[in-house]
Amino acid sequence: MSRVGVVLSGCGVNDGSEIHETVITMLELDKAGAEMVLMAPNIDQMHVVNHYTGTEMDEYRNVLMESARIARGDIKDMAEVSSSDVDALIFPGGFGVAKNLSDYAMAGAECSVNPDVMRLTKEVHEDKKPIGVICIAPAMMAKILGDETEMTIGFDEQTAKDINTMGAKHVSCPVEDIVVDLEKKVVSTPAYMEAKRIKETAEGISKLVAEVLSMV
Repeated sequence: MSRVGVVLSGCGVNDGSEIHETVITMLELDKAGAEMVLMAPNIDQMHVVNHYTGTEMDEYRNVLMESARIARGDIKDMAEVSSSDVDALIFPGGFGVAKNLSDYAMAGAECSVNPDVMRLTKEVHEDKKPIGVICIAPAMMAKILGDETEMTIGFDEQTAKDINTMGAKHVSCPVEDIVVDLEKKVVSTPAYMEAKRIKETAEGISKLVAEVLSMV
């Protein structure tokens, strides 16, 4: 049974993991018989957003604790996970990737990445294990891997430009499809960077999960 690490960044599209993308990823992994290792860094969120009004709230929340909501409590502190614990890694999207796992939302191509995210991703990549990146996650992955790694966020021109600036290679892609870099073992799909319906998101993520598992 393949063990797939799923890296979460909170709970909610505006300040954490995109819940639809995360649950679809988990469902597809479960349907395929894979074991999930859900994880998140034990850090404070950059900020907290009221998802009803879209406004910032005057409170603090922890990324690991918020991610545990989606994981139903079965989650690990990312600092305790190494490449030997997983056969692959998948990053659902959501602004938490660009605000908590990295600061891409604020710094663009000059962004930095959380140390544990950087460490584990590089370990997995150096061990030649596959990595899946969904929605905005390729922007962070471009910073980590560079090396002309092919990946997609769909068609957004500014994000595509940033991905290229960080040393990766953006490939335009429709929402229901994936981009596969066979040499680097990186698979990406646009999901809600392009999707208007959850069905569209599910099509691409289903293909991504299948491709990642085929590389294990």
